[in-house]
Amino acid sequence: MPMSEFRMPSLGADMAAGTLVAWKVKPGDHVTRGMVVAEVETDKGIIEVEIFEDGVIEQLIVQPSQKVPVGTVLALLRHNGAPPAPPPPAPVPVMTAAGAPPAPSAPPAPAAERERVRVSPVARRLAAELGVDLSSVQGSGPHGAIERADVEAAAARKAAVAPPPSAPVTPAREPERPAGGDAQAAMRRAIAAAMARSNRDIPHYYLETRIDMSRPLRWLEAENQKRSVRDRLLPAVLLIKAVARALGDVPELNGYWIDDCHQPQEAINIGFAVALRQGGLVTPAIHHADLKSLDELMEALRDLITRVRSGRLRSSDLTDGTVTVTNLGDLGVEKVYGVIYPPQVALIGFGKVTEQPWAEGGMLGIRPVLTATLAADHRATDGRRGAQFLEALTRHLQEADKL
Repeated sequence: MPMSEFRMPSLGADMAAGTLVAWKVKPGDHVTRGMVVAEVETDKGIIEVEIFEDGVIEQLIVQPSQKVPVGTVLALLRHNGAPPAPPPPAPVPVMTAAGAPPAPSAPPAPAAERERVRVSPVARRLAAELGVDLSSVQGSGPHGAIERADVEAAAARKAAVAPPPSAPVTPAREPERPAGGDAQAAMRRAIAAAMARSNRDIPHYYLETRIDMSRPLRWLEAENQKRSVRDRLLPAVLLIKAVARALGDVPELNGYWIDDCHQPQEAINIGFAVALRQGGLVTPAIHHADLKSLDELMEALRDLITRVRSGRLRSSDLTDGTVTVTNLGDLGVEKVYGVIYPPQVALIGFGKVTEQPWAEGGMLGIRPVLTATLAADHRATDGRRGAQFLEALTRHLQEADKL
């Protein structure tokens, strides 16, 4: 029977596990791509998790209040048009030639396990000994076969997140999720671990350029004078759109490094760093930033900030970003040297616009100057392509009326 596994998503490079807070669906419900089907709690708050296939919910495997590692199967999804899973057939009593009933046979395997066409005998025996549900194990052997190492890894993950056997599960209270300052500390530890991995595993290179903002700021001021206060544009919108245009010119910086392979992406989804009120940062994505007008980008930015501050982000906000932009200019910082969010391959930083000496055409004057920086993964690009990106960024900002 055609079936898909709906798994715990990775909602950021610093996430190893999440707690299922609530299901928004039940078995038998029809779902469509993009529909919110669950709420998951991470160190950064409660995230609404979307599903990315159409179908019918066949089975909910993980129950609310359970904390499980990223990649764990949360539910099974039956494809549209496929018949429901039939109940296991009742055993038919037969008699042996001697007139005695036969020895009882082993109970049928669950539907999810029957779909696993290959499980090594050693792995099956070990799973029974360790209490590992084979339907939640991803096989690494040929054709997805489940092997001993897969079962051992699943058992280790289960031991790392499961409560002691004698301790009852209390949905209203999660001991490993502290409140207040402890929750902030937990978030900082998670972010620190992710950034440490980024610094260790990604060969960063850094470039910077100074951009004369006289022309784009004049255009923005004139444009905003034509608008109501509600419809005015922020300078950040110009920066986001210019980054999107520059990525179109240098597409290698828009994408991922996964499984030791560079994977450029066609869609330009810009993760924009937003500070949380309780401390820490999240980088929700503005999808298809290159295709949006400045007004659409402004609306998307307002919507993201509102949902970040109210704790109502969706999983696609945190999983789809192909590059990150961080703007610390409003805090007085003049230069930003960021750390790449894996598996992305680039991060663009913007500082504060400051008045600086600027020489042009043999004349020295004072101009509003913005310092833009690029942190890039040397496995995916080199300094020459990075420099071409910054040159394209500068060019697009000077043509703000065309953004």
